[in-house]
This record gives sequence, structure tokens and C-alpha cells, in this order.
Amino acid sequence: MSGHSKWATTKHKKAVIDAKRGKSFAKLVKNIEVAARTGGGDPAGNPTLYDAIQKAKKTSVPNDNIERARKRGAGEEAGGADWQTIMYEGYGPNGVALLVECLTDNRNRAAGEVRTAMTRNGGNLADPGSVAYLFSRKGVVVLEKNDLSEDDVLTAVLEAGAEDVNDLGESFEIISEPTDLVAVRTALQDAGIDYDSADASFQASVSVAVDADGARKVFKLIDALEDSDDVQNVYSNVDISDEVLAELDD
Repeated sequence: MSGHSKWATTKHKKAVIDAKRGKSFAKLVKNIEVAARTGGGDPAGNPTLYDAIQKAKKTSVPNDNIERARKRGAGEEAGGADWQTIMYEGYGPNGVALLVECLTDNRNRAAGEVRTAMTRNGGNLADPGSVAYLFSRKGVVVLEKNDLSEDDVLTAVLEAGAEDVNDLGESFEIISEPTDLVAVRTALQDAGIDYDSADASFQASVSVAVDADGARKVFKLIDALEDSDDVQNVYSNVDISDEVLAELDD
């Protein structure tokens, strides 16, 4: 998975500056609205909302947009949509498993867009449950390395419930149980360590290695899925070695 994470990290940086910025903003704002509706509009008492706001700020979403989304979700301002979370399961090229998490106010549109992206890019939808068992829900905190070593990070978060620290090149990824996510990011804050994002995510238990050609096809499919406004996240079990990643960068 490390290769995919490195790719995701690189892509995240690119997303901040490229033409998809508006789309990236919209997804982050949607997260804030849903978090405020689910757990209340006070970030101090709603860790999910706190993390959604932090992530939006790190991605340079304007404060006005953040505050309006928080108010809409909390019911302090009119205009909030009835967002529903739907998970689609499928397979991409080379038998790579995919979980597609949608946040939508129109189930039919979301299903149509996911199906179209899949069929046009060598993927196919699978029955519910046929792919999900390959993934487990995890808490994931990503932070830039700066001058930190893996030991520095591990020392800060070990007692908070962190299970693993992965080196992603320019950043570290801390894995924990979702229930320990708040404790882990609080431990980082207490240690004076800044972090980029803290999310409940899906990690694959079994990965599928691909060559450069396979990787390109998988990324093309993931990009097509992420182009949909209804798709919030795409999780895959693709494993890309550093050698293949270097080939892709050429």
C-alpha cells in the first residue's frame, strides 16, 4: 500500500493547485456540513467536525466557505442538502479491489456516474460485501516530516493507540483504530507536532501488485471516479513498488 499512499500524497499536493481545486473544495465543504449535522456544530465537542475543518483549512478552503458549511449542517443557516453516504464495491484493471464512498443527495445520479466511470475504464461493479471484506476501517493521520524522525512520531503517539507509522517519502502516515483517532491526533498536538489530516479511512488487508501499465490503468479509473461530484473517496488495494512509481514519474 505504501506506493499507493505515496501517490495519494503527491496527488493531494497537486490537487491544491491544479484546476480541480474547486472540486476538491466542494468535497471538503460537504464533509464539514455532514459532520456538523451528525454531531452538532461545535468543533470542540465534535471531533469529526474539528478534523473536517482542519483538513479544509490545510487545503486553503476560504474561512467563509468553512463557516457557512458548518452553519448549514448545524441548522443555523438554511440551505443544507440531505447528504447520504453510499458505498459501492467493484474491481478495476488487474483485479484491483475498489471501495467507492459517495456522499450524495441523489442516489440514482451517484450510481449512474460510478457505473459509467467503471465501465469506461476497465472496471466493474461487484455485489455488496464481495469486496468490503478485503478492507478494514482505520484511523489515518498524515503529517509532513519536516525534521521529524519515525521515532519522534512513534514516541508521541504510541501510548495514544497508534498501531503503525508508515514512511511515505515526504510525510508520515499513522495508522490506528478509528476509535483512537482523536487520541492520536491530540497526542501529536500535545507534542507540538503539526499534522495535515486526520480521517477514518479504509486500509486493505490484502494488496495487489501491478506493473507500470497496470498502475496507469488503475489511476485512470480512480481519477474518473473522483471526477464525480458525488464521489468523496476511492479506496483501493493496489500496491505500487517504488520502482514502478519511478517509472510513472518519468
